Parts: sequence; structure tokens; C-alpha cells
Amino acid sequence: MNRIVVYPGSFDPVTNGHLDIIKRAAQVFEQVIVAVFHNPQKKPLFSMEERVELLKEVTKGLDGVSIDYFTGLTIDYVKSREAIAIIRGLRAISDFEGEFQMASLNKQLDGEVETIFFMTDTKYAYLSSSVVKEVAQFGGNIEELVSDSVKAALQKKYGVG
Repeated sequence: MNRIVVYPGSFDPVTNGHLDIIKRAAQVFEQVIVAVFHNPQKKPLFSMEERVELLKEVTKGLDGVSIDYFTGLTIDYVKSREAIAIIRGLRAISDFEGEFQMASLNKQLDGEVETIFFMTDTKYAYLSSSVVKEVAQFGGNIEELVSDSVKAALQKKYGVG
């Protein structure tokens, strides 16, 4: 059976919360494709290429994990990769409503693709890329929030550190 899943996101930047979901999904599925997508509603700090490279760095050595990128509808990308499901992370109840809407829409677009939710580890429940960027911008300590390579990239972008 095909046990490929796609974990889509903007990953601007990838956090330890994202990495937790990636590692846990890799324990359940044969292949996890972490796919960076272009969200026209967001203005990313890192380019698509930078986000892909940071993800490759932090997932190096994880069996069954590959990094890719796409534009357009997530469901079209998932079908093009012959994946069986979309992985989404949930931090809190507040995430559920938006994720439920998106999962329902994807199910309407293609009834064969499931959405599987992973609850974040409680130590990452408050963590988002936006929070990380805000703390990093003002020179705050982000060591527990991101990998060393992401920390260095953020410090370089903001000229701090």
C-alpha cells in the first residue's frame, strides 16, 4: 500500500514544533514529503529556496523524509505525488476551526485524500513561525524554539546576534 503523506506549510521559518510533527509522522508513514508552498496572502521573510534549504538541513538524517515545494492547490500537489493524506499540526483549539475548514474543502475537491491531524507536543503549543520571527527580530533567545541553523539564518536576516 502507498503510505506517502504530504506535510504542507509555509515554514517561514521551520520551528522545533514543525520538526516534532515531521519526526512523528515519519514514524507512522513510509514517506513524508514536507512541501513548502507559496501562500499569496503572506509575505515571507525567507525565500522559497531558503526555506527549502533550511528544511533540508534540519531533516538531514531522518529516514523517509523528503523536502519539496509547490505553488497552486495543495490537493493537486498531493495527487501529483500519489500521496494518501495531508498532515496538519494542531497547537490549540483555535487552530482547529481553520484546519477543519481546509480539510473539508480538500475532501470536497478530492474525496480520496484524507487529512490527518497531529497534536503538537505541549511544549510547542505556543510556538509559531510568527512568534519566532518576532523574538528573533529583537535579539531574544530562540535556542529552544528552532535549530541552530535556523537561529543563525534568522540572526543574519535581522542583523542581530
